[in-house]
Amino acid sequence: MRPTRPTFAARGERRAARRTAPALAALGLTAALALTATACGPGGDDKADAKPTSSATAGGDNGLQIPDDVLGQLKKHGIDPDKWKNGEWKNWDKSKWLREAKDFVNPIIAGLWDPDRMRKADKPPQTPVPNDISGDKGVTDPTPLPVKARAQQAPYHQSLPELGKLFFDGPEGSMVCSATVVKDPAHPGKSNMVWTAGHCVHAGAKGGWYRNVAFVPSYNNADLPLAQLKKATREQIAPYGVFWADWAQTSQQWIEGGGPTGGQGAPYDFAVLHVTPEKGKGGKSLEETVGSALPVDFNAPAVPKIASMTANGYPAAPPYDGQKLYQCKDKPGRLSLDAALPTMYRLGCTMTGGSSGGGWIAAGADGKPALVSNTSIGPVTAGWLAGPRLGKEAKGVYDSVSGKYAGQ
Repeated sequence: MRPTRPTFAARGERRAARRTAPALAALGLTAALALTATACGPGGDDKADAKPTSSATAGGDNGLQIPDDVLGQLKKHGIDPDKWKNGEWKNWDKSKWLREAKDFVNPIIAGLWDPDRMRKADKPPQTPVPNDISGDKGVTDPTPLPVKARAQQAPYHQSLPELGKLFFDGPEGSMVCSATVVKDPAHPGKSNMVWTAGHCVHAGAKGGWYRNVAFVPSYNNADLPLAQLKKATREQIAPYGVFWADWAQTSQQWIEGGGPTGGQGAPYDFAVLHVTPEKGKGGKSLEETVGSALPVDFNAPAVPKIASMTANGYPAAPPYDGQKLYQCKDKPGRLSLDAALPTMYRLGCTMTGGSSGGGWIAAGADGKPALVSNTSIGPVTAGWLAGPRLGKEAKGVYDSVSGKYAGQ
């Protein structure tokens, strides 16, 4: 299996990300550093520049917006804000790559995610994994038959206003994942919270927090073909704006045990972001901007009691190009990576890398749609996807992010 990884510019290969490990954590600083672990496939030209655009050209001298608390955090870790603005964020030396839960920082670099950079963001290379892993000691149902992903009808916002695309930078370049706007108990009707996979914000056991993490709701809402996207304005690609993560949290299990193919972190491969609009605070919340947010069900029924789930995302690896929203609907099965770890949900689905982090939706106890999981891992053959069953660890992450901003 492979974790559905973020896509990197100039990478045609893909990975699907998996994570398996117990415990929670991964708080972030109020700034904006990119994090992801399940990205879509290639998002543009095969020869795209593998090196991210410098902040100087993307945002200019005034492009970097750093709040006082973030400035303090940067300095605490020996990071010079001026150097960061001028390209130091591309330094992925282990001594500079922050990895602890409390170390997330993500300064806004205005204009960094321009149409060309968003279109070319790709997924990282992936490690092949077998399609059938039913030889484990836990409860695993037979491998599901592939369910062909269905392209969603434009405008996407009309049917799935909560869905969007997550962008971030890692050592290999610019990457992408999928993400979902979720409700915030502390701010009813005015949520700024986004749900995605842990591997879309943090590289796991052998890495740290990704940088320049930003969410674009209803990416390419009008379903423009690639030829038109190459000439599209930022408003056409991101009609509801660009929202930067000023805080990110994932599970401690993912931080300690996550890896390129999921590892011991896969059953805990989830993350919650708090976001702020690139153009400054004081305006409408993310939920008000898109008009909706999904509740999260941390006590979803057991697999036999669930009639169907839908996985949503922007797959980027061939035969997909990362520019369109797709969906798979199937009755879920169970997947156990290890008898000591929580059992995951599994759906038949042909979506590829880039769909990682995309929300899985099912009917909640009240019969209304709720987020019950997110895409985490899948086989190189792209016949199925697996996602964590959300329990107390996931709720702990969710409540922590909500509580951090409760008085604001």
